[in-house]
Amino acid sequence: MSRKVLVVDDEKLIVKGVRFSLEQDGMEVDCAYDGEEALEKIQNNTYDIVLLDIMLPKMNGFEVCQHVREFSDVPILMLTAKGDDMDKILGLEYGADDYITKPFNILEVKARIKAITRRTSKGIKQKKDDSIIKASDMTLDTDSKRLHIGDKEINLTSKEFDVLELLVKNPDKVYSREKLLGLVWGSQYPGDVRTVDVHIRRLREKIEANPSEPKYVHTKWGVGYYFKG
Repeated sequence: MSRKVLVVDDEKLIVKGVRFSLEQDGMEVDCAYDGEEALEKIQNNTYDIVLLDIMLPKMNGFEVCQHVREFSDVPILMLTAKGDDMDKILGLEYGADDYITKPFNILEVKARIKAITRRTSKGIKQKKDDSIIKASDMTLDTDSKRLHIGDKEINLTSKEFDVLELLVKNPDKVYSREKLLGLVWGSQYPGDVRTVDVHIRRLREKIEANPSEPKYVHTKWGVGYYFKG
């Protein structure tokens, strides 16, 4: 089944080029040219991934990302200005799964899309018996990437879920930031370990009653992170 992609950028030449290239790879491509249009399309359609520029009319990419995370965990690949580290960090804070800097190579964009959508769909290949993980009052469904704590469902992004799944499957094992980056994002990921810190902080804000005194995801100072159920 072909991937369905939403490309959001106010530069129409960029959108046209990206759309043409992705369609050559058999992807179905939808386009939006401002933040409000993007949000409306995401609310009314199902996409496998969203390519989202930061600098948009009407509503910027950060705002779009924040609103989307209130109702959807669709993977979001942010398009950021070259060398602007703060934009990258903010994008991850607001719920983006990954980022790519402009100007970008379309081959890299295609590779990122394929990597992210492959990760988000990998659970389908697992046996159903192996798809439910229980730890303490936490239940993870790796098929649907859904998390319940008690009777409450917690909405996580794809990357947040992947980090938590890895830690839960290996309780009390301490993972360095570098190791988590390699295992969850892949060895070719161009970002740095701050990406891990941002995701851990966001994860704690969602699953911990008191993020400053975590029950589940703990820090071993100077070493890394681990799960304690």
